[in-house]
Amino acid sequence: MMGTIKALIVDDERFSREELIYLLSSYDSIDIVGEADSGDAAIMKAIQLQPDVIFLDVEMPKMDGMEVAQSVRELKKVPAIVFATAYPDFAVEAFRHEAIDYLLKPFDEEQLGVAIARLEKKLQPIKAAASRPSKLAVERDDEIHYLNPAHIMYVYREDRLTKIVAKDHEYETKWTLREVEERLKGFSFYRIHKSYLVNLDYVDRLIPWFNGAYQLELRGRKDKLSVSRNYVKGLRKQLEL
Repeated sequence: MMGTIKALIVDDERFSREELIYLLSSYDSIDIVGEADSGDAAIMKAIQLQPDVIFLDVEMPKMDGMEVAQSVRELKKVPAIVFATAYPDFAVEAFRHEAIDYLLKPFDEEQLGVAIARLEKKLQPIKAAASRPSKLAVERDDEIHYLNPAHIMYVYREDRLTKIVAKDHEYETKWTLREVEERLKGFSFYRIHKSYLVNLDYVDRLIPWFNGAYQLELRGRKDKLSVSRNYVKGLRKQLEL
């Protein structure tokens, strides 16, 4: 399993910290290493804990989030920044500080998912390079096949089995879709539905369907995959990165 992203949560409001920590706890890629309730405390924690990312409230007394972001850029290990605020007017200034993303309060789970995807794309390939497996081992006909993740087009869950559709064959595994997703992190895979995981390198077309849902066409495949409307916005952002 690749290295997780160490996160520091900074907000002067306890309930905001607790809400964000709760939402982030569902992401296996995020390891919350600490929290701080002021700008001064945030800088001290950043020095001590060396987080990969700081989820940083903008409006704080004495030292606000922008000042904290400026200060931590002087550290030997400069963390990525994801700003959080109830006011959208700070967006332009936030990106002047080279923020990865900008979350509006109250937190939206879909917006948070997009921010995490950006973090993973930016930070995890570096962490994964030395630790991720270059092959995915699956059984087929009582044999173990070692699949190159680049040759896997999509993965789906059906009848308590997870099906792996590669360019040459289709494989089955008893791993859950979540377990396969974890093993493929660091490669170009994205969840498009609760039961589907797709390799973005094979995406050919995204076609409107109904009720905000879409269908996805993959290069070299006739079948169309359903994209849940809950995943459409995040998928489109991933395809545009």
